[in-house]
Amino acid sequence: MTNTQLFNKLSTLGLPFMKTNKEMDTRQALVEVVGSHDLRLWEAFPVLLVNAAKDYSFNALDLQNNLDSPDDRENYLGLLAVSVALYDSYHLRFAWANKLKKAFSEKMQTELQKMKKSLAENGHFVCGRTEFSSDRLKKMFDMYYEKDSAASQKKDVVYDRLALEYALSQLFSPKQVELLKKRAEGVPFTKTEKEYYSRAVKRKVSALANMEVQKMARRVVDGV
Repeated sequence: MTNTQLFNKLSTLGLPFMKTNKEMDTRQALVEVVGSHDLRLWEAFPVLLVNAAKDYSFNALDLQNNLDSPDDRENYLGLLAVSVALYDSYHLRFAWANKLKKAFSEKMQTELQKMKKSLAENGHFVCGRTEFSSDRLKKMFDMYYEKDSAASQKKDVVYDRLALEYALSQLFSPKQVELLKKRAEGVPFTKTEKEYYSRAVKRKVSALANMEVQKMARRVVDGV
């Protein structure tokens, strides 16, 4: 498949690739994007990765086994690092992304910090043998939120979602946030998840739902 064909195929998701299409296997799309060696598609990788990770069974590290060449596997790991650095720059906390960071080698951890510094300074950085522009990466990521917002007719919904992600990250661990989302979406827990939720999350959520606690928090925030 040529890069042009792949680009057109990914367009069925609705550029920039975040509208899920039943005919599009997002896992296979990730593999094909890595193998394309097309910078335009690599810049969209963080967006596509978020989409793939909406499936709770998705394991980003396992996907490297679907890549044939050592170079592509190395490029894939590099793109994972680029993605995690970008999410951190937006203060987005995903349980699966946190697991990725813990699994990164010491060398990749060092590269990740360099990427985060470049993103903070809106500069350029090299991943593998490819140079990335922080500005272009951010614009691609921003395009998703603008497009997603337009579809819902409420741009505020998108920013509220970002604010919620950030607020939750201040109160709960990435794993606990993952469980809260599963609970809110009606996704069944495993036995272990159910026990952990009851033991470590439920009481905290109940306290947050208490109206008196909310009123006190508002008075503190407002300085009253």
